[in-house]
Amino acid sequence: MAWQNPCHAMPFPPVMSLPVLEATGLHKRYHLPHKIVDVLNGADLFVQPGERVAIVGRSGAGKSTLLHVLGGLDRPGKGSVKLNGTSVYDLSSRRRSILRARSIGFVFQSYHLLPEMDLIENVMLPAMATGHMPRRTMRARAQDLLKLVGLADRVTHTPLELSGGEQQRAAIARALMNEPKLLLADEPTGNLDRSTGLEALHMLFSIARESGHALVVVTHSQEVAAVCDRTVRLANGLLANEPA
Repeated sequence: MAWQNPCHAMPFPPVMSLPVLEATGLHKRYHLPHKIVDVLNGADLFVQPGERVAIVGRSGAGKSTLLHVLGGLDRPGKGSVKLNGTSVYDLSSRRRSILRARSIGFVFQSYHLLPEMDLIENVMLPAMATGHMPRRTMRARAQDLLKLVGLADRVTHTPLELSGGEQQRAAIARALMNEPKLLLADEPTGNLDRSTGLEALHMLFSIARESGHALVVVTHSQEVAAVCDRTVRLANGLLANEPA
C-alpha cells in the first residue's frame, strides 16, 4: 500500500469528486465554572471517497470533540458539516439520527457494545435504528460481517465473554452494518496491547480499502497515522496537514 501524505496550506485533499465529508469553519467552546474553553476555532476538513485521514494532536487538543462534531453527535457553535452534500446540522434531530445511522460507522476506543445483547444483536443495532432492512436480511448481514471479522463462532456470545480484541472486531462489524460511506474511528487501538491493536487496525484498514469507505481516525499513534493517506494535526482549534 503506497502512502501519500501531501502538505497543503489548508487541510484539503486534491479535488477528485464530491467529498464524502465537508467541514468548514467549525467552532466549539465549553463553558466551565470559572472559564471558557475554545476547542475549535474555525477548523476545516474535506475527505474524499475512499480516503484515509489521520487526525493527530496533543492530549486535550479536542480531537474527540472534533470527531463527534464531524459525526453529527455534537453540534458546533458555528460552522457547517456536510455528509454527501447534506448539511448535517440543518436537519431535525430525528432526520440527523437517521442520516448518521445510515451514512456513518463509528468505531470507539471503548467499543460501546451492549452487555445484555449477544454479538449478532449488537451488530444489528444500526440497522434496527433505521428500520430500512427486513429482520431476516438484517440478521444474515450481521452474520456475514461477524464472519468477515473472524467471529463467526462467537455470534451468540455476549461482549463480556470476549477479549478486548474480539470486542473491537465486533465493533468494526457493527460500524459496517449499514454500508456507510464514512467510518469514524476514535483511538481504535487505545485499549488494546500493541499486537492486538495492530491486528484490529489492519482489519479496519483492509475492509475500508476493499469496500471504498472513507476513513477518519483520531490517534496518538504514529504507526496508525503512517498508514493513512494523509495526516492532519489539530492545534489551537485549527487543522493543518502534516508534512510528508
